[in-house]
Amino acid sequence: MKYYCIGIKGAGMSTLANILYDLGNEVEGYDDAREYKFTMEGLKERGIPIYYEAHPLEKDTIVTYSKAFSPNHKEIKRVRELGLTIKNYNEVLGDITKMFDTVGVSGTHGKTTTSMLISDIINHTIGCNYFVGDGTGYANKDNKIFVIESDEYNKHFLAYHPNIAIITNIELDHVECYNGLEDIIDTFELFGNKSNFVIACGDDANIRKIKFDKKTIYYGFHDDNDVVAKNVELTKEGSTFDVYMNGEFYYHFELPLYGRHMILNALASIIVCNHYGISREDIHHYMKKFQGAKRRFKEEVFKDIVTIDDYAHHPTEIKVTLEAARQKYPDKEIVAIFLPNTYSRTEALMDEFIDVLKEADKAYIMDIHCDRERQEDYPNVSSDNLIKYIPNSEKLSLETVDKLLTHKNSVMCFMSCTNIYIILDKYKELLKNKK
Repeated sequence: MKYYCIGIKGAGMSTLANILYDLGNEVEGYDDAREYKFTMEGLKERGIPIYYEAHPLEKDTIVTYSKAFSPNHKEIKRVRELGLTIKNYNEVLGDITKMFDTVGVSGTHGKTTTSMLISDIINHTIGCNYFVGDGTGYANKDNKIFVIESDEYNKHFLAYHPNIAIITNIELDHVECYNGLEDIIDTFELFGNKSNFVIACGDDANIRKIKFDKKTIYYGFHDDNDVVAKNVELTKEGSTFDVYMNGEFYYHFELPLYGRHMILNALASIIVCNHYGISREDIHHYMKKFQGAKRRFKEEVFKDIVTIDDYAHHPTEIKVTLEAARQKYPDKEIVAIFLPNTYSRTEALMDEFIDVLKEADKAYIMDIHCDRERQEDYPNVSSDNLIKYIPNSEKLSLETVDKLLTHKNSVMCFMSCTNIYIILDKYKELLKNKK
């Protein structure tokens, strides 16, 4: 079949394009953004063409498009006028989940790292296909297992058909498409009950509100879970912990990632891999070698300066990123550089953003970015609202990146789900050229 992916440089869409190609389809795409994005790596490896202008399409082409693109976008209007079949992005993914024994990894936070860790271990042992929203995807028709990061945005993941549903945590987010926290909890309940087997973090109070009608294994640090992490040690090298299943010692694990939240992600991964018969020795071996997902605590060192690029865009994610930085670099200044995304999220979680950014030694905040909301609809929401209540914080822009050069012996945490890499790249260039 032939597929045309509009918004192909988006993290999710690029991954979908890679998988469609690997399954034997003809794939091409369109995007407005001509600049390089990290999501292009897999597309380039496969030779998937990217167009920036209208070009001929065959009548049997199936079109799917990123939700970041308005239905009134010129390219979407054009393919509609051509009479081509248009399928929602999540519908196409849903069709793929029917083809395999699917593990759907969901949750407000942690789903990318958990998906990547599970797929990494299984791929090195019994083989699997995977879809991870950091632009990483691979498929082979001969593999039986498909690991998919299952995004709750706009209830997209309800189009999927998982055999195993993982729920890492549930918090208020995506307020532009949910009617509050209870609506979000109800939606995760629907997702979990679509599966045959649920793996959920039992330490999460919102998850515990759900009544699953499927077999459920709970994991966490608390003793009322089925799978528990004990004897936890957080060091400059990472984390170590013992795992107990149903009260019995299972294995001792070493994880080269930082923060207690990463141990929770590891627990979910261990349960899945154990379910598929992978030995505890192999699970530990590949977990110990795991390097993390793209844009998740990615570090570079420039003499006494460490830069960290992280996808953190929710207060909880910012909190754990800053905590992880302190765990690994306890003797350095911790600096937050944050690009807020969407006015609705900033407004709904304003107090939480203020509280977590106060934890940094210094905070730089950029103007709010959003490509699906209008600023005029949120006249009282701006980065200045954050800066006003965060001590030792100030505005940052592309034109004022040189402010960051004043910091010595520091960890510079660049955090956002959008294009903060433009600021990061300019800062790194300034560091390289600094005498």
